[in-house]
Amino acid sequence: MREAPSLLRSVHRPAAWSVPAESRLLRELDVLVEPAMRVFSLWTLVWWYEGALTPIWLVASVLAFALSYPGRSLLRAPARRVVSTVLVDWAWIAGLLLATAFATGYLSSLPVSVVGHWLWFAPASQLLAHWALRQAAPHLVRLQGPPLRAVVVGLNEQGVSLADRLAGERDGGIELVGYFDDRTDGRHGANAAHRYLGRLADIAAFVKIHRVQLIYLSLPMASQPRIKELLDALKDTTASVYFVPDMFVTDLIQGRPGSVCGMPVISVCETPFRGPAGLLKRGSDILLASLILLLITPLLLGVALAVKLTSPGPVIFRQRRYGLDGQEILVYKFRSMRVVEDGDVIRQASADDDRVTPLGRILRRTSMDELPQFVNVLQGRMSIVGPRPHAVAHNEFYRSLIKSYMVRHKVKPGITGWAQVNGFRGETDTLEKMEGRIRYDLDYLRNWSLRLDLHIIFRTIKLVFRDSAAY
Repeated sequence: MREAPSLLRSVHRPAAWSVPAESRLLRELDVLVEPAMRVFSLWTLVWWYEGALTPIWLVASVLAFALSYPGRSLLRAPARRVVSTVLVDWAWIAGLLLATAFATGYLSSLPVSVVGHWLWFAPASQLLAHWALRQAAPHLVRLQGPPLRAVVVGLNEQGVSLADRLAGERDGGIELVGYFDDRTDGRHGANAAHRYLGRLADIAAFVKIHRVQLIYLSLPMASQPRIKELLDALKDTTASVYFVPDMFVTDLIQGRPGSVCGMPVISVCETPFRGPAGLLKRGSDILLASLILLLITPLLLGVALAVKLTSPGPVIFRQRRYGLDGQEILVYKFRSMRVVEDGDVIRQASADDDRVTPLGRILRRTSMDELPQFVNVLQGRMSIVGPRPHAVAHNEFYRSLIKSYMVRHKVKPGITGWAQVNGFRGETDTLEKMEGRIRYDLDYLRNWSLRLDLHIIFRTIKLVFRDSAAY
């Protein structure tokens, strides 16, 4: 399960130019580019066509900025990813703004010249700003002064990974001086790529003499006495000290600091949908599910009639699944089989399964059998994007075989998910396939964002027309 964080590399971690952890200026500029350029492009067009900003345009500017900030960090992304992300994000935000203007009756009073040109000028200005920031980034880092000198303490797995990344940065704003480690089991030779500086007892003196500004402690939790002694020694220096999480504790899900009754705590396994993120997720589910149901109502009626006429049995199949926090929920589907199974033992559908009706094969291949689940979304039982819900019998079987299996239930199940658009759609007839699905589900929990949800939705639409894994 340790490789899971790398699964989103194609969406979140393409590395072309890296932003140093200490470059706050670049970080702020990076997330400010998109909201600022959306507002700037609107103001430019309003001044050009109308000569002055009226209250309605100020309100539109505030909404555009609020929906955009903080923007997506794209300084490290390849050009193709920047273009696709900007266009998808802008389509989503522009759609929301236009829908709001239509619902409030203001759309007809807005000049077509401004609105029409803003639809292309905003993303064009964002792309130009991203390109300019990327060109200026190395110079901005150098303007902040010489690189900060850093050492890594402890060459375990995460220590080696951090040292490799620091050493591999160009114009990163951090210079790796070397590492300290007490263990003498031959690892110093194995890590010859990094300079060995001495034992932990030597750190404080070295830091003061060589003016080291950053110290990264990569020591196991079991070394608590050593850590305390080291921190006491470092109080006589001005270096900034950071702990590198020791991942042997667990595979962190939404790990972040917090407090309980004034006591500091760090979350190890938490849902991403707390506070504003939960409201954003639920609001987007309600909006999208309502719009989709309105659009597909004729299709729903047609499919329901076809199911009723082609085989005996109920039109809607209700099956018990595990939902949020492992609570049982009823999930709706168009019936695609001649049988209705919901017992302690359920056989997954497979290729050439004789239980599937001829119409059911079409419904399952095109995922139209899942369409009634948009009603589940409006009920609050499901989300449009999330880990796919498994039958209760399957959950009880796999939870004892796969580590962290039940963690996927920290969020509502989804109609589609990150696993499904990455090749784990359809039957999971081996333990390895189910483990792969769970890896992607947990990766979704670690890296959730509204942008990722939209990315999954668009990939699902493409997948429906060319995927052969479902049956």
